[in-house]
Amino acid sequence: MSSSPVARRAHLLLSLLLCGAGALGFLPSCHGAAEETPGYVTVSAASFKPSSICSAPDPAAAPHQQNGTSAVLRLTHRHGPCAPSRASSLAAPAPSVADTLRADQRRAEYILRRVSGAGAEPQLLGSSKASASVPASWGYDIGTLNYVVTASLGTPGVAQTLEVDTGSDLSWVQCKPCADGSSCYSQKDPLFDPSQSSSYAAVPCGGSTCAALGMYASGCSASQCGYVVSYGDGSNTTGAYSSDTLTLSPTDAVQGFLFGCGHAQTGLFTGIDGLLGLGRLQVSLVGQTAAAYGGSFSYCLPTKPSTTGYLALGSGGGGAAAKGFATTQLLPSPSGPTYYIVMLTGISVGGQSLSVPPSAFAGGTVVDTGTVVTRLPPSAYAALRAAFRSGVAPYGYPPAPPNGILDTCYNFAGYGTVTLPTIALTFSSGATMTLGADGILSFGCLAFAPSGSDGGMAILGNVQQRSFEVRIDGTSVGFKPSSC
Repeated sequence: MSSSPVARRAHLLLSLLLCGAGALGFLPSCHGAAEETPGYVTVSAASFKPSSICSAPDPAAAPHQQNGTSAVLRLTHRHGPCAPSRASSLAAPAPSVADTLRADQRRAEYILRRVSGAGAEPQLLGSSKASASVPASWGYDIGTLNYVVTASLGTPGVAQTLEVDTGSDLSWVQCKPCADGSSCYSQKDPLFDPSQSSSYAAVPCGGSTCAALGMYASGCSASQCGYVVSYGDGSNTTGAYSSDTLTLSPTDAVQGFLFGCGHAQTGLFTGIDGLLGLGRLQVSLVGQTAAAYGGSFSYCLPTKPSTTGYLALGSGGGGAAAKGFATTQLLPSPSGPTYYIVMLTGISVGGQSLSVPPSAFAGGTVVDTGTVVTRLPPSAYAALRAAFRSGVAPYGYPPAPPNGILDTCYNFAGYGTVTLPTIALTFSSGATMTLGADGILSFGCLAFAPSGSDGGMAILGNVQQRSFEVRIDGTSVGFKPSSC
């Protein structure tokens, strides 16, 4: 049973009187006293700062291994302490926070436009028990806080560092030759050279495979099927639709994997070799491997660049309804067939439910690894912001200026610990995600922003998904906390 707001506020004020000097650095902090407050979480202020030490576990001992999992690869943030030793001199610096948030806003607006329009019914995927997994890690380099995996393409295999995106379908890599000197951006690894792969084949025009590209089709050139993909942040890629062997691990290979061999790219891709599409349509990696892995997959996004997560193909024995998962229904998405959509039904702050009309959430919520900050209907965001500011106020953290789309920011300099009201998101069927501090704050700000309108679509961003295993199959989405 949670305490009343008045009682909780009195407790917090007493904690401040007893521990305020410690918070300012004059006395040891009263960490335990703050933690005793129901609905609040206390963390070290240092946990918000980048680490220079790689704390990722050995992949062979990673806790996310499941029954049926056949491949686990350790992957890292290119600019973090776990980065591989082969880091290229062409690596680009991480974008600024302002650039990251601008790109994130473009992507969110794009998704909201797509799901509000007309489109075809999604091609849902089949079922099987086999599985394979590929770990995931931070990927600042493409202009948003997205995540990357490393897989091998071709015969012999060539390592490719690929962004993981649940909000797109078609996978692609940069390929030789580029249309001109400026058509391919600088990337970590050498460009993929299809002429050096004995298993490579361009998809010919006129056949069913080319026709199945649908909205990604881009005519023909020299009898080769062309593709084009445009992203919400303004980036795009075009080239030859192709097939080759995609190797996820020494024991897991996808023969005849269909992907885009990109000869001209523009936008915010610098530093990655391509993209791995995990969307809901048949051309995605999930769709193409449905016969082997059942059309289900899961991922765990790491909380920091100094740790790693994973991407797993297959249910691992149990699907989204497996033990430890809070499960909600996956909704049809005729207007945005690529996206995984669930129904957000409520939000609580500090253990107290917000008063938001159910109609505000009626448009559904896209589960997206490529959007950084969660977007909420305006009335829900306003209620969340007010409750969060009220919950933080007794601690006296100095406010900081707004940061782009983030309008509730704080300066934690000089504080040994930071205490925050918890935030919990509840979905249909009662599935609830109770967020840790790393899912509440980003860049020192409340990591939420308003979407277009009440009753419209919301987006569950990757900040809020950190450390959860998110498992998706043809009918449901499951959330399991503290999984990486």
